[in-house]
Amino acid sequence: MKISWKVILLWTLPALAIGFFLWQGAFGSSGIEIGQNTARTRMTYGRFLEYLDNDRVRSVDLYENGRTAIVAAVDPQLNNQLQQWRVDLPANSPELISKLREAKVSFDIHPPRNEGAIWGLLGNLIFPVLLIAGLFLLFRRSSNVPGGPGQAMNFAKSKARFQMEAKTGVMFDDVAGIEEAKEELQEVVTFLKKPERFTAVGARIPKGVLLVGPPGTGKTLLAKAIAGEAGVPFFSISGSEFVEMFVGVGASRVRDLFKKAKENAPCIIFIDEIDAVGRQRGAGIGGGNDEREQTLNQLLTEMDGFEGNAGIIIIAATNRPDVLDSALLRPGRFDRQVTVDAPDIKGRLEILDVHARNKKLAPEISLEAIARRTPGFTGADLSNLLNEAAILTARRRKEAITMLEINDAVDRVVAGMEGTPLVDSKSKRLIAYHEVGHAIVGTLLKDHDPVQKVTLIPRGQAQGLTWFTPSEDQSLVSRAQLMARITGALGGRAAEDVIFGDAEVTTGAGNDLQQVTGMARQMVTRFGMSDLGPLSLESQTGEVFLGRDLMSRSEYSEEIASRIDAQVRSIVEHCYDDGKRIIRENRAAIDRLVDLLIEKETIDGEEFRQIVAEYAIVPEKEQYVPHI
Repeated sequence: MKISWKVILLWTLPALAIGFFLWQGAFGSSGIEIGQNTARTRMTYGRFLEYLDNDRVRSVDLYENGRTAIVAAVDPQLNNQLQQWRVDLPANSPELISKLREAKVSFDIHPPRNEGAIWGLLGNLIFPVLLIAGLFLLFRRSSNVPGGPGQAMNFAKSKARFQMEAKTGVMFDDVAGIEEAKEELQEVVTFLKKPERFTAVGARIPKGVLLVGPPGTGKTLLAKAIAGEAGVPFFSISGSEFVEMFVGVGASRVRDLFKKAKENAPCIIFIDEIDAVGRQRGAGIGGGNDEREQTLNQLLTEMDGFEGNAGIIIIAATNRPDVLDSALLRPGRFDRQVTVDAPDIKGRLEILDVHARNKKLAPEISLEAIARRTPGFTGADLSNLLNEAAILTARRRKEAITMLEINDAVDRVVAGMEGTPLVDSKSKRLIAYHEVGHAIVGTLLKDHDPVQKVTLIPRGQAQGLTWFTPSEDQSLVSRAQLMARITGALGGRAAEDVIFGDAEVTTGAGNDLQQVTGMARQMVTRFGMSDLGPLSLESQTGEVFLGRDLMSRSEYSEEIASRIDAQVRSIVEHCYDDGKRIIRENRAAIDRLVDLLIEKETIDGEEFRQIVAEYAIVPEKEQYVPHI
């Protein structure tokens, strides 16, 4: 078993201290060095004088300046055998020497020895020296340990990870689905490898590149690919590692980081989650964070200050560009903002192809079908999807991933873990009507996405689910599509109302109503799709940035607020009435689908549409918002 040097020191130092005190106790004072003549018994001074008067004492040895004596005398109780006693003499007994001479007793006086003083001096010198040496060794060794007590004076140093030749294991070929961002960043790599190509025509490479996008879209992965492609010194640090509780530490770390970068230029500095240190100055009720603002000021100066930082390229990533300080985003600091958004169907197909390289897929697997079924998925979501499918495959003891595992993995990623199937009861039939209501309304509306499947298998908090798969990625959504989505979301509540009556309406539509209200309000306040006209009455961001948006949010009169509420209610009521009409006109198809769904628990989209085609009555496509 390997014993740490810290453990050895922790045991050795207390042992030295204890030994020091024991040493002092043993040798600090001059004791009686009697050797082999040490008496085993004691004799009182009175008895000693009695023995002396009776001529029984043969010899006396005096120690400690006459305070102690070793007496050799004849003991009458032991047949006059010669014995030794120790006698404690009084402090003032000058007549004792005279009595010994008169009795003609042999006596000797032993002077005190100075060995105790010598050992005490050595103890006072040796042990403190050993203790100081041990403590010095302890602090010296701990100074090389990250976070050790010896690092207390290094808290102002930069914590950036440095690689002289970044070997991240990621290249541009490993990054898929964001070709536009790769093309922008390829110029950075080319400049670092061949700067003369740009300087020959007077071009100046951007000093900073800001990667902006939702979480999981591949911003950090792009930075790793740049480091792997460029082959230049690479510094990586998180924005939160600059800010500490001590004022001035963050600014000191920024200075230290750029000092090291200038010594290794040309190089790349990657700052992840820069919004942790680059938030707007002066924001917040009661003032901002002084330490964060000082750190930001130092960062602004180092990026584009009086001295400049030639040869250093800063790459930063954030998913909150709206909270960054405007001075940080200006040209000369972050010249470019590269948007890394969620991939389209082509990008998702490329990402799936990258993540499927080390997965064993069945021959019938179609990556294109998976890409079509996963709109809005980021690169991280797709990676997690294939990993979940592989886990399910191993759990089911299969040799390759099939579409069944893919579909179950999609359901698990989106809706949560599969729950216990419902028993056949009134509750199960009501949930079946609710889900069929969603599906049939969405199927019969021209502008709604097609049904992918309907299931009664619980997942997460949902007791049943209806999946819709868009035929194509939609970057723009029309008014008719929004109205169709609202009507489809209200289809479940409409089915409960029509089939079971108003008294049997359940809480199952709670989440649907939240989505419906949000979409209707955005139609009125953001998209100008109401009688209020083409007005944007609310900001584009739903999140409030404390200290800025809280005080400067768009305000409108109470009359406009009342008209907004009326318009939202009008849109929802119109769509709800439209949904109930579709349910009433297609009651036969709904009953047939509910019986089949209770029997099978899951109906795929193709089978669902075939049954609807046999019974359904297609409603009128006119959709409008009545005037108030």
